[in-house]
Amino acid sequence: MYDVIVVGARCAGATTAMLLARRGHRVLLVDRSTFPSDLRLSTHLVWQPGIAALERWGLRDEVAASGCPALTTAALDVGPFTVTGSMPAADGIREAYAPRRVVLDAILVAAAVAAGAELWEGCTVDELLTDDDTGAGPRVHGIRGHLRGGRTVSATATIVVGADGMRSPVAATVGAPTYLERPARQGTYFTYWSGLPGRVPTLYPRAYRSVVTTPTNDDLTMVAVNWVIDDYRSVRRDIEGEYHRAVAEIAPELAEQLRAGRREDRWIGAAVPSRFRRPFGPGWALVGDAGYVKDPCTAQGITDAFHHAELLTEALDDGLRGRRPVDDALADYERRRNAAAMPMYEFTYATSALEPPTPQEAELFGAMRDDPALTERFLGLFAGTVSPQDFFAPLDAAA
Repeated sequence: MYDVIVVGARCAGATTAMLLARRGHRVLLVDRSTFPSDLRLSTHLVWQPGIAALERWGLRDEVAASGCPALTTAALDVGPFTVTGSMPAADGIREAYAPRRVVLDAILVAAAVAAGAELWEGCTVDELLTDDDTGAGPRVHGIRGHLRGGRTVSATATIVVGADGMRSPVAATVGAPTYLERPARQGTYFTYWSGLPGRVPTLYPRAYRSVVTTPTNDDLTMVAVNWVIDDYRSVRRDIEGEYHRAVAEIAPELAEQLRAGRREDRWIGAAVPSRFRRPFGPGWALVGDAGYVKDPCTAQGITDAFHHAELLTEALDDGLRGRRPVDDALADYERRRNAAAMPMYEFTYATSALEPPTPQEAELFGAMRDDPALTERFLGLFAGTVSPQDFFAPLDAAA
């Protein structure tokens, strides 16, 4: 019997397994993929707080050595002008990275195994094992699944953690309640390009559309186009044509670079709703996108996954060692997760509307041209090193 079974071995799951194993718990990590393997739908960005976490865990150097460029500056192109600035540090870390998931996830899975977690890869979980109803639902005590060769496997544990993505089968099986649900307000299509000269992440916000460029491994640049949700639905009829028309209208210089470059992958797209799930119940817990997801426009998913994995690890360690009742520890995990996530949740939802800038926002962008400190603080909003309240409160007071 294991202390914890973690279903899903990506950023949230592999990290949770690693941290629990490092604390001496017996952990089984399960994923239907085998590693290394890619995860197509990802913003890739690991902002400075996420890199600071990798530093704490002794994994930062592996990401840096993967050929993924260190990102210390970013650019905001608002049309008439472009502002470029430094991104603020987190715990002394000034670099962000945007590694391909085939790189990052393999590093995390290997670290989990090195810490002592047992890995079942190529394993699909077919059902959760449960005991009688506790009054709050049946108590989960394990999993049953099958390997790629067809062999049936099962395992039991004190806690089963669902780290299996925003469409989490674990969450669906236990009926995890959702709250603060909001529909997608924009949709994205992106791909990867070689031969582009720019190695600075750049945001091109326009009314009801935007373009984002992000340098990643192998001298590739991810270039994404975002449309408001109604336009996104119509884009599906001609993804390539609509993509290039949008880039040409929003960023003509970038469009020239794309014509001179080469597309290296297929079109990848999604429209992501926002929601919280209650992340615990009898014998189960949720982490990462399984428990909390929002629009990717602020690229917080990986950094959030790391932070929430740390919070869940602390809670489970307390519960498993008897320092607190497990349910009390997990309820505290939910409170801490929500308190940390809520400001960015609201800022992200507002940003995802892709609305034209207000007069105040236009004035702010103009002021950033001559104020590097203001530019750095603005970029810190997206990096998660400057809270929306701290940034906007002085501006609101001056309005």
